[in-house]
Amino acid sequence: MTPAEGEGEGEGEGEICPTLEVTSQVAVGGKTYIKGGNQTITVTFANPTEPVSVYVGGSLSSFGIRNNPEGIPDDAIEVVMYPDEEKKIYTGTFNFNEVNFLVATLEAKQGPIANFCAEDYIYVSTCDTCDPCKYPYIVDIRGPESKITITPTDCPCEGCTLLFESTPTDPECGESEECCGDDCSALASWSIDIYDEDPFNECCNVPCIEPIDSCSGTSCPISCESICLETGIYKIVITLVDLVGNKTRYYGNMELIDLPTDCVVFVTQYSENISGCTDWGWGYQTQDNTLGSCNSQLN
Repeated sequence: MTPAEGEGEGEGEGEICPTLEVTSQVAVGGKTYIKGGNQTITVTFANPTEPVSVYVGGSLSSFGIRNNPEGIPDDAIEVVMYPDEEKKIYTGTFNFNEVNFLVATLEAKQGPIANFCAEDYIYVSTCDTCDPCKYPYIVDIRGPESKITITPTDCPCEGCTLLFESTPTDPECGESEECCGDDCSALASWSIDIYDEDPFNECCNVPCIEPIDSCSGTSCPISCESICLETGIYKIVITLVDLVGNKTRYYGNMELIDLPTDCVVFVTQYSENISGCTDWGWGYQTQDNTLGSCNSQLN
C-alpha cells in the first residue's frame, strides 16, 4: 500500500515511510480496496525501528480530526502490533467490520448507510517522523449483485435448454442499467451451476457433488446457455465474487416441464442460512422466473 500523496517526501524522507500491506488488499484504478472482516496488517521498515504505532480510520468519522489536521485523528483505533526479532517487520490484526468504525465512517461519507464502501486511512507513527505516514484504503464488505432471468427453449430433438441472462434495472427516474456488478471494488467472477440433486446434502460452503452443467465468466452482462435437460426438478446455484473475495450466492429450485408445444419453468428462490448455503427450507416462487436481486446502486 502506497502512502498518501505528500507523505514521506522531501530530502532524506523517501525511505522513512515503511511499506504497508493488508492481506486482502487489491489495487483498482489507483485505489486500494480491502475486504471487510479480520485482516492482517503488515508494516515493513528498511531499518530497525521502534517504537511503532498503527492506527486505523477516524479521519472521516463524525468527530473529524479536531485540532490535529496533520496528525492522527483523536478517534482513530490503535492496532496491537507485534515486531519480529530485528524490529523491521510489524504485524497486527484489525476487524474492518467493527460496527462503530464502519457506521461513523460511512455516515460521515454519505449520510445514512446506503452501501458498504467506506474509505479512510491507516496511520503509521514512529519517532523518525514528525507526522504519521498515511495510507488510503477502501473497505468493501458487500458482495456483487445481479438479477438473472431463466428462459427455456425447445431443443432440436428432445428436452429443453435454459438461457440465463442478467436483466436491466427498472428505475423510477433515469435510464435503466444492467443489473449486474459490484458497487465497490468490482466483479471478479460469476458461475452458474445446475444440479439434479441437493448439492448441500452433506456439506455446505463447497457443494459435495459435481453439477450436471455449469458455465462461468468474469464480466457483465451474464449470459449462459445450458445443455438440453429433461423434464424434472433441478437445483440452481449462482455465485458472484468481487475482487476482494466477497461472495454472493443465489439458490433456486426449478421445475422444468417439456410440453408438446413449449418448455415451461417454475422457479423458487431460497434464502441463505447461517452456515453459508441453503437448506431449501424457506423460499418463494418468483413471478418472472428470475434469481437474484439488485437492491443497491451498481457501478
